[in-house]
Amino acid sequence: QVQLVESGGGLVMPGGSLRLSCAGSEHTSSTWPKGWFRRVPGKEREFVARISWNGSRTAYADSVKGRFTISRDNAKNMVYLQMNSLKPEDSAVYYCAANGQYREIDNMASVDYWGQGTQVTVSA
Repeated sequence: QVQLVESGGGLVMPGGSLRLSCAGSEHTSSTWPKGWFRRVPGKEREFVARISWNGSRTAYADSVKGRFTISRDNAKNMVYLQMNSLKPEDSAVYYCAANGQYREIDNMASVDYWGQGTQVTVSA
């Protein structure tokens, strides 16, 4: 069974940092293209960042560019999202996503598998 399990969410003050992790199960290919999305209550899930199968290509939403960094360790079947200079508007449930057909993720339609989500709250 394909599983993506996120961790690392929590409460942080504005300007602070968090590192989210996404672990793939044994049935989840370590080389699938992956990404991160987020959702706030009352809004649709939005794209945050994506990374190619070997990490050579990344892309970010304009709202997080320069503050967030996506990375991966295929040997450990892990993907990370380093979030710096966090703002209250970054508060959301963050979801790890994977494409099982080796297509890079650029929207929800290109996601084959989702994690269960991890809450990030940025507040003083």
